[in-house]
This record gives sequence, structure tokens and C-alpha cells, in this order.
Amino acid sequence: MLFVVETLVTPPDLGAARVQMALSLGWHIILACLGVGMPAITLIAEWRGHRTGDVNYRLLARRWARAMGVLFAVGAVSGTILSFEMGLLWPGLMSTYGEVIGLPFSLEGIAFFIEAIFIGVYLYAWDRMAPVPHLLTGIPIVVAGVASAFFVVTANAWMQQPTGFDEVGGRIVSVDPWAAMFNPATPSQTVHMILAAFMVAGFLMAGVHAFAILRGRRDRYHRLGFLVPFTLAALVTPVQIVVGDWAAHFVADYQPVKLAAMEGVFHTERGAPLHIGGVAVNDELRWALEIPNGLSLLAHWSPTAEIAGLEEFPRADWPPVNITHWAFQIMVGCGFALLLLGLWFAWVWWRRRDLPRTPWFWRAAAVSGVVAVLALEAGWTVTEVGRQPWVVYGVLRTADAVNPAPGLIWGCVLVAVVYAVLTVATLYVLRRLSRDEPVPVAPQERDVTDYKVI
Repeated sequence: MLFVVETLVTPPDLGAARVQMALSLGWHIILACLGVGMPAITLIAEWRGHRTGDVNYRLLARRWARAMGVLFAVGAVSGTILSFEMGLLWPGLMSTYGEVIGLPFSLEGIAFFIEAIFIGVYLYAWDRMAPVPHLLTGIPIVVAGVASAFFVVTANAWMQQPTGFDEVGGRIVSVDPWAAMFNPATPSQTVHMILAAFMVAGFLMAGVHAFAILRGRRDRYHRLGFLVPFTLAALVTPVQIVVGDWAAHFVADYQPVKLAAMEGVFHTERGAPLHIGGVAVNDELRWALEIPNGLSLLAHWSPTAEIAGLEEFPRADWPPVNITHWAFQIMVGCGFALLLLGLWFAWVWWRRRDLPRTPWFWRAAAVSGVVAVLALEAGWTVTEVGRQPWVVYGVLRTADAVNPAPGLIWGCVLVAVVYAVLTVATLYVLRRLSRDEPVPVAPQERDVTDYKVI
């Protein structure tokens, strides 16, 4: 929530605190997305297995469930680290506004425990429950995962648009936690994040099977392993683009300085162009491709609408322009690239009722998960860097919220080492799971594919 960067760095360890928080959140958010999207995709495969009698769906669901359990455990570790970092790195935020934003964190904790309980039941009960009751035990996992993401993002939305309290004489009074949680930024930001989670999970899971297909494994197991998550992610992508436009309108209405940084607009003008590319140099965006009146039209539905430039705001309140601008460009570019990939797939399927055959499609599909993650990280960079220098927009500066104690740099180094170890260990375990030898299936599940993953 406190992504880097400000040119004036006081106290001395402010930069280290920002880097540590950026690393922790940037790492954890990928697992959080898998925790939201992967259970739903797994249940779809299991349900299809019951409906069609095709054992390949059941094999996929079982293998994905095992990976889901591993990722949930690792995500619990990184989430615990984050909970400590909020208090250790940013006491100025938590000590002052903890009672305002404590409610969504408490509700997220409840959702987390529900998800943990039912993941245990779901994994343990594969061979111990009838198929339909077992399928039903997965539904609370999906609901709790989405709820967990919703509650956490409402806290971040409050940091973008703080409500639910009054400040009198430097003291926080008249606290309304529900008003704080359901602030003006909550609707667009929570929907945008949840849809992003399904895109990241779907494209990452599909990418694994696309890579296998590229290597010649074109059996039904891998075709379905690609088809189920890719279809869901491709369907979500155009909806996400519409929701992204909704979120951008919120920024235009409530955070005009962020919009100006996103588009590199330094001077107020009517009929402002939409910029593609470009670099901010000496308070001017250079070398950008301009679409006349495009920004005014997209931001305010009028080609002649006025767009406030950065010159309207004190320089001390400017976000880092190049970081915000390029993060926004990357997010939008990745989103439309994934949209085109989904349309390519839809066109081929409509014409032939079959998967594309060209290797170029499978190469693109194999990296689609990485592209989705890049869009996710870029989007959060826009959200967080674009809010700087505020930790609570317009109320509390990031420099005033950081822990003033010296030596935060060593905590940053330690966390970097921890995440490096977690990354290697997680990839190693997932790789071992993917290479497990199949064993014969139960007689009632046997069909053309005579094996299952345990």
C-alpha cells in the first residue's frame, strides 16, 4: 500500500521502508490473486468432471488443488510478514488511524480462517467424501477468498479517499468504521482488484499448459488444462477494461493530480490529448504520441473538457511523474494485449470449434500469465506511487507515518533474503508436484486416460 518513491527522503530510512513494503506487497499480491482465482477454476474443473464423466477434469482439479494448498501456505507466511510490517514500518499510520481502518482488517482475518479451514477439508476429503459433498466444500474457499480480497482492498481504498472520521485538535473523533470501509474509492477499486485476480490466476494456469502444448503434449489433459482457465480469464478481460475505465473516472474526479501524473499533463488545458509513451523532462512530456482530445473525452466524456495540469498543485504534492506515467502505460498496454489474445482464441474457436494451431498463439499464451502479472504490478504502482507523497491522501504524508528509528535498511535486506528463499522453495515444490508419477485411478473414474494425480 505504500509503494515507493519521493525525491525528498526524510527521515533517513524512509526509502528503505518504502522499498521493503513495495517488495512485500508486490510479492504477496501474486499469491493473493492465485488464492482468489485458483479455487474457482479448480471447482469448475471438478464440476465439469462430474457433469461429463471425463476423468481428465478430475485429474486437473486434483493437481490444481494440491498446488493451491502449497500456494495458500506460502501466502499465509507473506501475509503474516505484511501484518507485522504495517505496525513496525508505519506506526504513524496505525497508531493514528488504526481504529478507523481496523474493521476491514478484522473481517479479512475471519475470511482467512474460513478459507484455511475449508482448504484443509477440501484437500483431506478427496477420497473420503462423496463427489457432490466434496465439491460443495470448495464453495466456501471461493467465497472467503473473494471476501478476503474485498476487505483488504477497502482499507487501501480508504487510504485513497479517507472518510469515516473527524479530526479535532489533532485527535481523531467521530469514528465510523463502516463509512471508512465503504468510501467513494471502494466500489471501483475492489471490483478492479478482484477481476485482476481472476485474470492473473487464469492466465498463469493456462500458461503452464500452453507451454506443455508447445513442447508437444497435445493430449486431452493438457488441452483441457489450458481451456478451462484461459476461457475464464479471456471472458473477464473485456469486463476488466470497462471497470478500469470506471476506476480512471474516479481518479479524474477525486485525484486530479494523480491523473495529471498518469498522463504527463503539466499544463492545464481544454481538449487535452491522450498520450501514448513519452518521457517527462523539465516539466514537459516529450516524444509521446498524442491522440487529440482523447484524454478529455475519456476522463469527462467531453472532447473539450478541462484537464488540470500539475502546475495547479504545489510541487511538493506531485507524484513521481515518470514512474506513474509509465506504470499506467504498461498496465493499459498489457491489458489490451491480453484482450487481443482472447479475441484471437475466440475467432478461431468460432470458426473451427477447436484450439488454434499456430505456434505463435501458443507462444503468446505461454507468456500470458507473466503479462497479466506485469499488468497487475503496474496497476498497483499507479495506485500507490500516484498517491505519493501521501500515505492517507490529503491527510497524512508518508514521511510522517514512517518509523523514525534507525536501521530499517537491515530489515529491508532481511525481508529480501526471506522472499528470495520463499520464491526458490515455492517454485521447487511446484515443479516437483508437476513431475509426480501418475498412478492408476479408481475403477469408477477410469476412462481413456487411465491415471490420476495423488
